[in-house]
Amino acid sequence: MAAPFSLVCCGQEKDSDKSVIVQFSNSNIKNADKLDFTMFKNTDENNPRKKSQRILVAESDRLSYVGCNFGEGSLKCNNLCKYYVGVLNKQTMKMEVHSAQLFNMQPSIPGETTVTAKSQDTTLSYREKVESLIEVFGTKKQKRALNSRRLNKVGSDTLHQAVTKAANTVIDQKGLEALQQEVAKTESQGDVALHLPPINKDADRPETVYLFEDLLSPVEFGALEEAGSTMAALTCEDLQKMRDGGCLSVVKVLEDMPTEDGEMRDKTFRCAYYLSLLLKLARHKNMTRKFAQEDGCPRIIQNKLLKTFTVETYKDGRVNNVVSASMRVKLAAYSLALLLHMAHMTADLTLLHRDLQITEARMIEVAKSMGLTLIRPPKGMAAKQELRDEHRRACLVLPLIKYDQLTERQKRKKMH
Repeated sequence: MAAPFSLVCCGQEKDSDKSVIVQFSNSNIKNADKLDFTMFKNTDENNPRKKSQRILVAESDRLSYVGCNFGEGSLKCNNLCKYYVGVLNKQTMKMEVHSAQLFNMQPSIPGETTVTAKSQDTTLSYREKVESLIEVFGTKKQKRALNSRRLNKVGSDTLHQAVTKAANTVIDQKGLEALQQEVAKTESQGDVALHLPPINKDADRPETVYLFEDLLSPVEFGALEEAGSTMAALTCEDLQKMRDGGCLSVVKVLEDMPTEDGEMRDKTFRCAYYLSLLLKLARHKNMTRKFAQEDGCPRIIQNKLLKTFTVETYKDGRVNNVVSASMRVKLAAYSLALLLHMAHMTADLTLLHRDLQITEARMIEVAKSMGLTLIRPPKGMAAKQELRDEHRRACLVLPLIKYDQLTERQKRKKMH
């Protein structure tokens, strides 16, 4: 009868402490004890994409083998599965379980490295193959055209090197932070149309111009069920806290919401929660994985916000999700489209630009880019209906309005 043994888990291990399982691509190694194994790691430990890169080398008297856990020669199963190795201690009869990673060892033959690299580089495109045929079998006219194209290519490469050198000189003189600030300022003044929601050009009703499914997919809308019930249970004190926290548009929609249609109320509550997240994100510079966790934000909504409204930047050895100036414009456009679905294709631009903390001119520019009709009541009615009539509103009416962008052009002086 076999002796009983117990399992001992070694816990979470670092990449450098993981056990190694190797397989040889050419054959099975009979005398594995005679191999000398050496592990090399990437020196850039601050880069999260490179700090786990490893190269394993096995040397024998006749041949050397090389394997790595990155690049084309690595095994994809390391990213899909976790492997563990059990080591039995015969004295204590306890089996220790260690995490492991797999390496595919390929023979490295001296003198054949350049041949292998050349064979990999011979994957030519269709145009390069045609050029090689012209070089051998082409007519004189075709060969002259080929030489002309190659000379132009050399000229463009020289220009690219000159531009790169000039850019490096500007960075050294002016500083990277100052250039990033200028880029952010220029980006904030960029084309608003690039950040609008998808538009349905064949729409026959206002509700189908900016489809609700493009703002919230059915799966994402279903994930907001619990959050919508939380919004439905808000008290007057909670609404006042939201008003003080910069969610005037959400409070306005909740106060004006009808009480008859139960299905419409449920949809409005879910959209109100999602809109509050967009307004909250617009007031942040960076977004972390802990964003809105205290409010019970579903993970699928967090991932949507990360992918749609943030830009990945690399700084101090970490990948940060930044809400740039262009992403704030995108947040304004998507918030406006969502607010139209919530308030019968009408939105209060004054409240929305205050919630997003952007200028009213920028908010109007977004509304004009979306083709909305701008409404501002006469000043004489302000005494009757207080300051609410001073708010500028936008309404989606078919056909959409195409505004003319008036740009001042300076006349060029004629040279005499």
